[in-house]
Amino acid sequence: MEGESLTVQRLRCSVKNYDWGHRGKESHVAELFALNSRCEVDMDKPYAEIWMGTHDSGPSFLYNINCSNGFSEESPGVTLKSWIEKNPCVLGEKVMAKWGCDLPFLFKVLSIAKALSIQAHPDKELARVLHREHPNVYKDENHKPEMALAITKFEALCGFISIEELKDVLRNVPEIVELVGTTDANKYLSLHAQDTKEEAKSVLRLLFTHLMSAGEDSVANVVTKLRSRLQQESWSRQLSDKEKLVLRLEKEYPGDIGVISAFFFNYVMLNPGEALYLGANEPHAYISGECIECMATSDNVVRAGLTPKSRDVQTLCSMLTYKQGFPDILKGVPVDTYTKRYRPPFDEFEVDHCSLPKGSSTFFPKVPGPSIFVVTSGAGTLCRASVKDEPVTEGDVLFVPANIEVTLTSSTGIQMYRAGVNGEFLERLGESRLNVNGF
Repeated sequence: MEGESLTVQRLRCSVKNYDWGHRGKESHVAELFALNSRCEVDMDKPYAEIWMGTHDSGPSFLYNINCSNGFSEESPGVTLKSWIEKNPCVLGEKVMAKWGCDLPFLFKVLSIAKALSIQAHPDKELARVLHREHPNVYKDENHKPEMALAITKFEALCGFISIEELKDVLRNVPEIVELVGTTDANKYLSLHAQDTKEEAKSVLRLLFTHLMSAGEDSVANVVTKLRSRLQQESWSRQLSDKEKLVLRLEKEYPGDIGVISAFFFNYVMLNPGEALYLGANEPHAYISGECIECMATSDNVVRAGLTPKSRDVQTLCSMLTYKQGFPDILKGVPVDTYTKRYRPPFDEFEVDHCSLPKGSSTFFPKVPGPSIFVVTSGAGTLCRASVKDEPVTEGDVLFVPANIEVTLTSSTGIQMYRAGVNGEFLERLGESRLNVNGF
């Protein structure tokens, strides 16, 4: 068993056919899943997400491990989670000490054709409460900080706009004032520079909660007014990017409160290779594009707009941080000639992007935690010490145990992403143990 646990494992992963995904072969997720699972693409189905990890809602499976090199025919009954539980050493001592016998991160590829819900993910304390009270809706007790790394042009709504920007919205979008009332709108417009952040958050919370709690008939009527006004004004002036987005959202979700609440959020447009990260209790909605996503191992989502799924407006409005301002954008830090690292301020994960030209090689040194690699295009070979080179190609997903070094060589040019435990966390943990032991 120890020899098997030191072997790089090839994974067969789960797919999610959510309605917002691209359909058939228009979806990169569909292409990757077909190659990964050896299945045909259904041209009528949306393919939204591939899940790579151990979460019960979308488990990954090992291909047959009873083989000297670990790359053999499918063994459909063995989940990555159950295999890790039998081989905990693959996680490394530091990861085991912090998170037990499970991967702390969940890795995904997303292909988005229309907007996802306006949502937020609870912190650990709230996640435990929600899971206990509604286990069929909130599937686990974990928090879900996450990061989206753009593969294509990528659009998202993320966090609340600044105080001055929101004042402009209240002055120029009369439909919002119609829903929340002039009293609440004037409270926000009356905020001054000397007011504390907590005072500003309190007024924003009141304003946003009234907006999101408006009745369905009132919302539908106001969204129709908003659409008509913007369409008419588009003939005499250039609409802003946010206004154009709002009209797109209205086509996707007619009469939805998420259409008008979009004015409250930052509109983020990522170029390929840029990343956006989100902590607990931060509102967001992915709009379009394809991305690599990584998060803590959780599937807890509190929704309040732009969705046909169940909503929990009261919980969402009560849990948000109401922090204002534009989010940080990560552009990646080079770790070698071909690889950039994206490291958000979360212990559970970091992501590397390797763009390897034809005929080139790059080395991934051993780290004291597990990794998952996904090849999104191209072909080549993967090699580790004392094991012969193994072919890797688009759609391959590989689990690499802790303390294993590998070399990737490209035969056609490769795009590959790696998820692993945050290296700064592993370094801090090692330093704290040294200090405790007096060295």
